Amino acid sequence: MTITSPHLGSSEAWTDAKLLYALEEVVEKELNRHLQVTKDWMPHEYVPWSDGRNFPGFFEDGEAWDPQQSKVTDIGKIALVVNLLTEDNLPSYHHEIATLFGRNGAWGTWVHRWTAEEGRHGIVMRDYLLASRAVDPDKLEAFRMQHMSEGFESDNRHSMLHSVAYVAFQELATRISHRNTGHQSGDPVCDRMLARIAQDENLHMIFYRNLLGAAFEIAPDLTMQAVRDVVVNFRMPGHGMPGFERMAAQMAIGGVYNLRIHHDDVLAPVLRFLKVMDIADLGPEGQKAQDELGLFMNGLNAEATKFDEKLAARAARLAARKG
Repeated sequence: MTITSPHLGSSEAWTDAKLLYALEEVVEKELNRHLQVTKDWMPHEYVPWSDGRNFPGFFEDGEAWDPQQSKVTDIGKIALVVNLLTEDNLPSYHHEIATLFGRNGAWGTWVHRWTAEEGRHGIVMRDYLLASRAVDPDKLEAFRMQHMSEGFESDNRHSMLHSVAYVAFQELATRISHRNTGHQSGDPVCDRMLARIAQDENLHMIFYRNLLGAAFEIAPDLTMQAVRDVVVNFRMPGHGMPGFERMAAQMAIGGVYNLRIHHDDVLAPVLRFLKVMDIADLGPEGQKAQDELGLFMNGLNAEATKFDEKLAARAARLAARKG
């Protein structure tokens, strides 16, 4: 893929290969910082194994799952399934970023390290759900098979910059979703587990956010266009799972992830930290992208306000019925 940058002139062009090379030193620096601050943890230490017992099948003493066995709230169950099915697609995510970033040098080391860390998330979440009998295990496995059998293709695979921009926001969105799921779960054990996962996601966000900041210094116009495209068309990676729209709507009402959270806690903080709207001396295409990004954020804030009002009205109606 070749993209002409206004800052380089019409006779010179950035390619993904050139950008990967230009950012290699930053990746190595961020990788070393990440390895210094991250702390290894054991997934099995966060699972309530003493709550576990056999399921029907090969075990004569197997006990069928019953909704009454779960300690998790209804919204917690929904969000946990969405979060876990998202993590289950790790092989596809690894393929996507390994194809874009490569498997050599600092980029490759990061790709494999990130994959190893993300693998823990799916392991501990599934073990928790099964040991605590939080959700129907048969339905969970059926969902997993359907979701993974359909495959996954990133919306942002057309350039390395788009992929970096996407994960800078998506890792933060995942962190927020996990934390809010824990808060809404009704189970302190679940809350503690998801808090640990969220710590990893936050460090991943910092890695990609800092990398995105370096990209703005190297190729500001192209990076601005990539950020505009990603923000305007943002979708969580689990959007292809069965029943996602319905579950996402329930999570929005339940305060796990909605427009207000997306605007205030995900998009705005990253844009503000990188001072994206303050970047000057952009070329025509970069300036256009910055203007469109500002307009979109204003429109999203207005939509979030309308959602807040509807949510407040819904809460008032429910309170009136109970009263």
